[in-house]
Amino acid sequence: MYKKILVPLDGSKLAECALPHAEELAKCCGTEEVVLVSVTERVQGYRAFEDPGQPMGQQLVPEGFGKKEKQAQRYLGRIAKAMETKGIKVDTEVLLGDPAGEIVIYAKHPGCDLIVMSSHGRSGVSRLTHGNVADRVFRGSPVPVLMVRAPGCAPSI
Repeated sequence: MYKKILVPLDGSKLAECALPHAEELAKCCGTEEVVLVSVTERVQGYRAFEDPGQPMGQQLVPEGFGKKEKQAQRYLGRIAKAMETKGIKVDTEVLLGDPAGEIVIYAKHPGCDLIVMSSHGRSGVSRLTHGNVADRVFRGSPVPVLMVRAPGCAPSI
């Protein structure tokens, strides 16, 4: 039923609450692949560019790069390795940009059938002041989203 499951992770224990659900779905639904995704912000910097026409022989040119991109790759690699020992085929992707936007764009890739992610379950002013990636993904996703409430995050009544 779900051939490709997307699991966004940000390095937090909250985000990792979705992993057992994704693993169980992968085992019982004949899933071909689980894709672990982490999104890091894009930072604009400069690098030296050899330019013989310049007096110093170098010119600074703008270049975008991911902040903590390598750290995210190592983190996803650890999670993937643990899932692979359970017989689940896993791929990892580190994306650059706005987390909710990049997750929604990635979910549009052919074959992505489901997003499994966790949330605090915030609502009202708390959601507005803290932002809510999970809510923005839920509203913008082209595929179904399984939202897992993190343990200890009781709904406010």
